Order: sequence, then C-alpha cells, then structure tokens
Amino acid sequence: MNYLIFLLAIASISLNAFAQIALRKTMLTMGGMPDSIFSYFQFGIHLLVNMWFLLGMACYAVSIGLWMGVLGKVEVSLAYPLLSIGYVITAVIGYFFMHEDVNMIRIIGLATICVGIFIISRSA
Repeated sequence: MNYLIFLLAIASISLNAFAQIALRKTMLTMGGMPDSIFSYFQFGIHLLVNMWFLLGMACYAVSIGLWMGVLGKVEVSLAYPLLSIGYVITAVIGYFFMHEDVNMIRIIGLATICVGIFIISRSA
C-alpha cells in the first residue's frame, strides 16, 4: 500500500469517526428517542434539520466515496483491518471534544488494536 492510498484510507476512517461523534451530538441535542410512536414523525422532522445530523451524514457520504477509492487499489483483507484505527480516532475525539471517560483499560485496548494494525500492515 503506497502512502497516497494510506492517506486516503486515513481520511475515510477519520470522516467515519467524525460522523460517529456528530451522531452522538445529534442525540444529545435531540434529547434521546421519542417515548411514543406518535412522536416519531416530529422526531424525524427535527432530525432532518439538525445540523449535527446533517454533518454526520455528509461525513459518512464522503467517507464512503473515499473508501471506495481505497478498495479499488488495495485488497479488502488489508484495507478492512485499517478501519480499526477509527476506534482510536473516536476515543481521542470523544475524550477531548465530548469529555468522555477514556480510562486505562480503554487505552490498553486501543493500544492492542494498534499493535494488531501494525502486524497486519507488515504483511503488505
């Protein structure tokens, strides 16, 4: 995998992570799912005009386009494990932007993922 394709993969994975954060912000601003079936229509309308939701969907759309470019150049068995980098990116963004708890157990888990990604990348 050359550096351009790797950067394309990182951009796609980062956008996917940003989408997750945006969708989390969406639900925080929306106050959760509706309590009754009759409230779902109003919930859907509010969702469609929520800027965090729109940002998240836009990030997903661009991410998919970039990922298709990666898959056009790299074997899926090499590319797919790279998606695990998204766990690390999401944890970092969640910690700094959402003030989420990233404790030592999570850090050890993320480090284990990074070691696995490194091992897989050596097979290319």
